[in-house]
Amino acid sequence: TQMSITSAEGVALAQQFGVSRVVLARELALEEIRAIRAQTECELEMFVHGALCVSYSGQCFSSEAWGGRSANRGQCAQACRLPYELIVDGRVRPLGDARYLLSPGDLYALRQMPEIVQLGVSALKIEGRYKDANYVAMTTQAYRQAVDDAWAGRPLSISPVEELHLEQLYSRGLGAHFVSGVNHQTVVSGRAPRHRGVLVGKVTAVGHDRVVIAPTKVSAVAPLKPGDGLVFDAADWRSPEAREEGGRVYHVTQLAKGQLELTFGNGVIDFSRIRAGDLLWRSHDPDIDKLARPFVNAASPVHKQPVAVAVTARAGAPLSATWVVTAHPHIRATVRSDEPLGTAEKRPLDDAFLAEQFGRLGNTPYVLGALTADVTGAPFAPGSLLNQLRRTAVEQLAAQQAALPIRDVHDPAQTLATALAQVDDYAPENRTQAAPQLHLLVRTAEQLTAAIALQPATITLDYLELYGLRPAVEQVRRAGITPRVASPRVLKPSEERVVNFLLRLECEILVRSGGLLHGLRQVDHPPLIGDFSLNAANLLAADTFLKLGLTRITPTHDLNAEQVTDLARQLDPRQIEVIAYQHLPVFHTEHCVFCRFLSSGTSYKDCGHPCESHQVALRDQHGRSHPVMADVGCRNTVFGAEAQEASLHLPAWLAAGVQHVRLEFAHETGAEVTAVGQAFADMLAGRMSAVELNRQLAVRAPQGTTEGSLFVPIDFLDIPDL
Repeated sequence: TQMSITSAEGVALAQQFGVSRVVLARELALEEIRAIRAQTECELEMFVHGALCVSYSGQCFSSEAWGGRSANRGQCAQACRLPYELIVDGRVRPLGDARYLLSPGDLYALRQMPEIVQLGVSALKIEGRYKDANYVAMTTQAYRQAVDDAWAGRPLSISPVEELHLEQLYSRGLGAHFVSGVNHQTVVSGRAPRHRGVLVGKVTAVGHDRVVIAPTKVSAVAPLKPGDGLVFDAADWRSPEAREEGGRVYHVTQLAKGQLELTFGNGVIDFSRIRAGDLLWRSHDPDIDKLARPFVNAASPVHKQPVAVAVTARAGAPLSATWVVTAHPHIRATVRSDEPLGTAEKRPLDDAFLAEQFGRLGNTPYVLGALTADVTGAPFAPGSLLNQLRRTAVEQLAAQQAALPIRDVHDPAQTLATALAQVDDYAPENRTQAAPQLHLLVRTAEQLTAAIALQPATITLDYLELYGLRPAVEQVRRAGITPRVASPRVLKPSEERVVNFLLRLECEILVRSGGLLHGLRQVDHPPLIGDFSLNAANLLAADTFLKLGLTRITPTHDLNAEQVTDLARQLDPRQIEVIAYQHLPVFHTEHCVFCRFLSSGTSYKDCGHPCESHQVALRDQHGRSHPVMADVGCRNTVFGAEAQEASLHLPAWLAAGVQHVRLEFAHETGAEVTAVGQAFADMLAGRMSAVELNRQLAVRAPQGTTEGSLFVPIDFLDIPDL
């Protein structure tokens, strides 16, 4: 997942590294997975249930920037689940009770299982981090049954009550979301970032010790009862992040017109904080604990796999029975009696007796499905013989299913040593000393004008619209500066035209996608510079990407400043490009904030493209406004509010041989580009000290500066005890 694989080219790159199965990005629709499946024989794995990250996996740097812990390495701080205000063109845009603007609902693709099975996906993934045993048991059982139904060509057998149980177990709002295609109005509701459970009613009256509610239709399927855990949602009139009232129901009374009166234990609820109109959610249902108990506490298998048995029996010949696991026809066992069958004197062998004996599967993982019998004459077979054949067949089936493919496991230290031995020699004696070059990345025409006046070595164009790029490229060329264009960080199967357009510009490309890099290697291409999103975090990764045809590589933002220095010492300084000024791209998401909150549309087809006419930012609880920008694929990047700058680390980087320094701009004005760019140019030319550069940047940045992901903790090299 961390490779952000969204195309067949991305799969091919992973295969080049020896991968036999890839986990596809959660943001792919089934049609896109079908397109990938048609172009590769590699095994595909996909997420079907559970929490969604708002950012593409492998492309989230919020935890690293704001907490010094890497979400890309499994230490997510869940900044996406925090409240934000929407700032549009400098003003707060009221959104009612929507405050959690980056908190997606949970994935629920069970209804799509027939189509998923038809796609030929090899494995399904249920997200289960921090979930309890009940969640694991019930969700796995539901999807196991759905897969079996789909495999057998049967309609899905899950009932409305069982679907309700899945929502009750843990849910921020279940939906197919990206799996069913783009609909930006459904992925993020914005109302709450945590488990809600099931909406069971709305408060109509409040007493000093009880409430009256109008129940939802859910109550007809799973009625409210004493012991249910409930929470009152007052987000319509109180801040969504404020403390909520809730507790277990003590008594439920049926009133007229279908309404219910609920009482709670003494002191459990502060009824002064509840109003008519508040929503009521059931956050816990004790009945589900009872349903999950057989799975959680089972000493023997709960899920039974149907087996088909075909019997051939005739007097004077051994009995033969072939057992086949219905869902996995390659799992089969044929058992035979040691002796020929005799002729029955009283009760010849028949279908009923065979089904009775072979159906005694007890604590095994199997249940008898279809049984066919080819019985000739009047053969006799004692129950003891059939029981022995049944036990032998079950043992053989279970042994086959338990036999995992043999995989060679190599010693990690030896494997790493072998790989590092193949890394190119970047020894210091092979290095050449050269003056550092300044590279600028701009996102607006105003920034471009200012950048050209600074005469940097290159200018990278990272524009929303592709079709404004060619005039900008020519403008840079006319100024005698090398132009570069930035690719999207994500490319899906339907977006090949983007690659062709970039190639037609005939200028250097800042490559942000592994799949794009693989695709470009198959054609004639201009010089390629690898960006941070390729996640080159060490010498081995950097060397691998350079050997794939990159001119230079940009270290991932998961590295702090000292780690960047170490990497620079190990590489040819001409082949590393560091970012010394930027607004860190903390989230990169398929979810479009512009479409969701500035339109009623579902996608770019009907949203009216508010991203082209408005500047948007998300203001956090600390008052920091984080810019949001869309790319050509309508994906959004949320940038850090403060400018992350490396002024105090530049001397160490330059001493390590770094020759290429990049500055990136987000919402900066042309004047700000000029000020920042000139300050860095002066420092690199020796006209300004690093300390003075640091001081000037702190004064000029509208929301201040930060070390962000470059911060070097004192103990960052310590290995924690396991």
